[in-house]
Parts: sequence; structure tokens; C-alpha cells
Amino acid sequence: MIADLKRVANIVNVDSPTQEHYNRHGMYHSVTLCRKYGSWNKVLSFAGMELNLRHNISDEEMFEEIERIWIILGKQPTATDIKSGISKYSLASYVRRFGGWRKALEAFVGFINSDVLTEDNSDEQNIHQDACDHYKKNAMHKTSRDINLRLRFKVLQRDNFKCCACGASPAKDVSVELHVDHILPWSKGGETVFENLQTLCSKCNLGKSDME
Repeated sequence: MIADLKRVANIVNVDSPTQEHYNRHGMYHSVTLCRKYGSWNKVLSFAGMELNLRHNISDEEMFEEIERIWIILGKQPTATDIKSGISKYSLASYVRRFGGWRKALEAFVGFINSDVLTEDNSDEQNIHQDACDHYKKNAMHKTSRDINLRLRFKVLQRDNFKCCACGASPAKDVSVELHVDHILPWSKGGETVFENLQTLCSKCNLGKSDME
């Protein structure tokens, strides 16, 4: 049973499968394991896995998970996507916290839009050059180097969850990892603002380094 639990953990790519994960992919039923070991937490403990039934998960942690799934799928996640085991939190967790999956998405979108971002609606071909020209004039940093969840998601959404350099997308290749990168590097005075950020896959980002 424990070996099968670990097999399910590998299938859904989580450290600690939920009962919903196991019921979908396991050889037995989670109730069978709970009866044998006493509870789902005891099952996880016996398997050497971290307990996943936390009651102090913050809204932002849940929003980060929604963002992660959205990026992987390249589209708005559905309740069916969550039930498939792609999320490290169960659908029931979102329902308990927000009152339903649709309400969880509405809360997420509200969170993302709670920071007002200045978007440049000029020709896309000029946006990178304009950003570089602007920030070269001012080497003093006015923003933090860190990119928060709201800004990161806005940039990824603008770039259609694809690498701006090669077009790679997690929706087409699950091995692709997307990063949000400074167009004009931070080390050369680039600021952490919408206009100076772009989506790159890990390979293109590594190749870019500090180049403009």
C-alpha cells in the first residue's frame, strides 16, 4: 500500500498526495489505507511524507498554486483540472476557503488586479527598446529586484505564457519552466516594472544572462 502511495505521488508530482489524488490513481481506496493505519495523516507519516492537511494555508499560497497551474495549462484552470490531481491542494480546500472554485478564481483575479500597473499600449516591436532607453537614463533603483506574484502573473499573461525568445510553453512541453526576466538587466539599472519585464524559458534566460 505504501509503495502504491509513493507511486501515486510520482504520478501527480507532489510530495504528499491527498486522498483525492490517491482515489483517482491508486490501486486501492484511501479509506482502505486509513482503516489500516488509522488516518490519512498517519498513512503519510508512515510513508515518510509531510502531512498535507494544514489549516493555516494562506490565501496567497493558494493564489500561488492557482498561478502555477494556470501557467502549466496556459489557460484558466477548471474544477476538472483541479480534480485531476494537478494541484497540491484539493478542490475541497478551495471550496472551503472561498465558497467554490469559481469564487476562488474570482478572488485570485481580484488579488492579481489589486495593484495598479502602468501598461504601455504602444507598438509591441518598440516596447523593449523604449524600456531600455528609459532605464539607461536612470541607474538608481526605485523598485525592488524581486518580482511579486501579481506583477509576475501580469507579465506571463501578457506574453501568453510563452517564452518571448523561442516560444516554448509548459502547455505544450511540461519540462518547460518559465521565468520573468528583466529586459534591461537589474545590474545595469533596469527596474522591476511591467514594461521592463518579459517571459523567458529557463534555457533562454540562462543564455541571456546579463545581456540586453
